Amino acid sequence: MPSFGIMTAPMQVDYPSVLGVWREADAVPEIEHAWLFDHLMPIGGDPDGPIFEGWTLLSALAAQTSRLRVGLLVTSNRFRPPAMLAKMAATVDIVSGGRLDFGIGVGSRPSHPLARREYEAYGLPFHDVAHAVGSFAEALTVIRRLWTSPTPFDFHGEYLSLTGAFCNPKPAQPPPIVIGGRSASVLRIAAEHADIWNIPGGDLPDAIQRSALLDRYCTARNRDPASIARSIHLPVSYDHPETTRTAITEAVSAGFTHVVLGLPTPYPPNVAQWVADELITPTS
Repeated sequence: MPSFGIMTAPMQVDYPSVLGVWREADAVPEIEHAWLFDHLMPIGGDPDGPIFEGWTLLSALAAQTSRLRVGLLVTSNRFRPPAMLAKMAATVDIVSGGRLDFGIGVGSRPSHPLARREYEAYGLPFHDVAHAVGSFAEALTVIRRLWTSPTPFDFHGEYLSLTGAFCNPKPAQPPPIVIGGRSASVLRIAAEHADIWNIPGGDLPDAIQRSALLDRYCTARNRDPASIARSIHLPVSYDHPETTRTAITEAVSAGFTHVVLGLPTPYPPNVAQWVADELITPTS
């Protein structure tokens, strides 16, 4: 059976609106997980409009829900030092009572001008692809070790160097790692580290091909491809729910069993129950 979640991009919206949707979704059993994204400036609508930082908002929402699994789809590895990110994630997982799904990716595509501008605006370096991918692989190794190592450790890689690294308290659970991305280099890393792999919808044949490539990388590592759940993000149409229902049915039939439904703003009243009644139940 597929699992269904919602994604509320925290831009062009106010906090009470996002909180209201998450609280409502927490009481709708058909919705199992809820997500934010990780940008520092809007990537749609008014480029100077409001947008919330993902991890701090996630912690607030985790504290005010009790059932939903929660996460960012996906964290940019370019924004925060990985050891600091591991500490943040452990904190959110404890706040949530062990409900964190740890979504992470390399970071924004260089071709997306609205996403690219946030690096200069916040004084963040934007390294080339080789650096981004290499540091991503090291980050995942360090993050998982920080969550599990009972003693401090040193790590000296090509991109990261840590001395006496330690995370205490540990997460309430080892958070499942959700890796987002479609490039071959990211899929190779997902084959090693991911519990769930996510790709944006919109081009299902491409998503199917990328999933098959992930299968091959898993097999090359002697890992069962079925041990990585396949996740897809699908945009929701309030005016034409039949279009979204069709996209859900096609994605699930193609093997995507973890479905994230992106909710555009403004949110209609009782949107979480509407998602369950109009989108999830008819396709389950």
